[in-house]
Parts: sequence; C-alpha cells; structure tokens
Amino acid sequence: MYYYHYPYPQYPQPHAYPGYQFYPHIARQYPPVDVNIFTKSIKSYRLLMDQGSKLLDRLGNPNFDVKLMAAAQQGNKTEVDRLIKSIGLKVPVNTKYTPTGVTFDLTTPPDPSSPMSCCTLTVHMKWGN
Repeated sequence: MYYYHYPYPQYPQPHAYPGYQFYPHIARQYPPVDVNIFTKSIKSYRLLMDQGSKLLDRLGNPNFDVKLMAAAQQGNKTEVDRLIKSIGLKVPVNTKYTPTGVTFDLTTPPDPSSPMSCCTLTVHMKWGN
C-alpha cells in the first residue's frame, strides 16, 4: 500500500483577501416599538374569527349546503353571493369556487384612518374530487 504524504506548509499562508479586515458589529438604533396598530389588528382578527365561526356553523346545515353547491355548480354567482349574505355576517365575504373546492375570504372593513383593511381570514374547503 502506498502512502501519499500531503506536504503541509511549515509557515502560515497569507490571507486570500489581504485587504479585507473584520469590522466589529455596529450597534443599530431602532425606533421604540409601537404596538397600537398590532393591537387593533388583533381585535379586528377576533371579529373575523367570530364571523368565520358563524359562517362554518351555517355551512354545517345540509339544506344550505345543497343550495350553495347547486348554485355554484350552475355558475350562478349572484345566487351564491345571495346565500352567503343571507347568513348575516358583519364583514364582507368574497367567495371563489371550483369543482373541487370553495374559498371564502373574510376581510375587515376599512378603518377611517387607513384606506386598506388590516386583516383577511381565508377559509378554503374541499367539496369535490
């Protein structure tokens, strides 16, 4: 058996990038944390969760499901929207459906101070193969 001795240098090798030096970490100044918007978002999301629970309770009714799925199968978007509005949710709901599933997007109403809604709850359920 042959042994190949790799010749290690006797002296330390120079750095590959001789001009590069390590600079110590510079401490950054961050602004103070403001949780007001986050707290409002949490309260708004609780409303969405409550409304989502109301939606799921209504979707658990077999008679309602038959009407909803039949309207969706026929492509009758106005009837699907009417059925969803008949639930009486306090938040806007956007419904999208395909032959395999349905998606409900519940959004918080826009706040007068900001034109965009803060939160969206998306409920996606399978209803076909």
